[in-house]
Amino acid sequence: MTNPADALIVALDGSLDQVRGWTREIQGIVSWIKIGMTLYYAEGPEIVEEFIGQGLKVFLDLKLHDIPHQVENAAYELGKLGVGMFTVHASGGSEMMRAAKRGSMRGAKEAGLPEPIMLAVTVLTSFSQDDLTSIGVSDSTPDQVRRLIEVALDSGVDGIVCSPHEAELARKEFGDGFEIVTPGVRPAWASAGDQKRIMTPAEAMRSGSTHLVVGRPITGHEDPKGAAQSVLDEIVEALT
Repeated sequence: MTNPADALIVALDGSLDQVRGWTREIQGIVSWIKIGMTLYYAEGPEIVEEFIGQGLKVFLDLKLHDIPHQVENAAYELGKLGVGMFTVHASGGSEMMRAAKRGSMRGAKEAGLPEPIMLAVTVLTSFSQDDLTSIGVSDSTPDQVRRLIEVALDSGVDGIVCSPHEAELARKEFGDGFEIVTPGVRPAWASAGDQKRIMTPAEAMRSGSTHLVVGRPITGHEDPKGAAQSVLDEIVEALT
């Protein structure tokens, strides 16, 4: 990746006034922001349009998971909206993921926009092995991630979302032809929060990630701009 700023995605989780303040702080330093379901459900597609209008790339993380027909129509709307990335759950299965891809391509084409990057979520970074066992998954976390990556890539997705701990596995076993977006990234100076399978930015990049999602260590810092720059410095170090 030639531009390290493209590797950092800042997750915005807060009120509208808060996220507007954070984007003012980090604009010009980072290219990507992540909007999750809480902010999107509160503010609607207008918040996506607002930030796209400011020149930011938007990763809309709604984790679509429903019957193929519903997901195809939802992905169509996201493609038409102009998001740069969006997510589906790999556990929704191949038919659902193929439907999402069709929908997003159709929406983007009708709007005259670039096709968004479609990412399949494997195992949430908040999940531990005990959590998987509690919902009937007897395989280890790496084995479950491996199975979902294989299904997702066979279904035509552009990339995956996984813990940085599974990024190296994904790269070694499935090659270089797809994006790996990793939440659960925490600089050494930040607390882990509710994430259980974490790495530092430099460790995650060296493990094969193409994009890192970092939220509270930046947005919760007294100096968001400085915190974002610190993460970028780690990314540059790992890339060089």
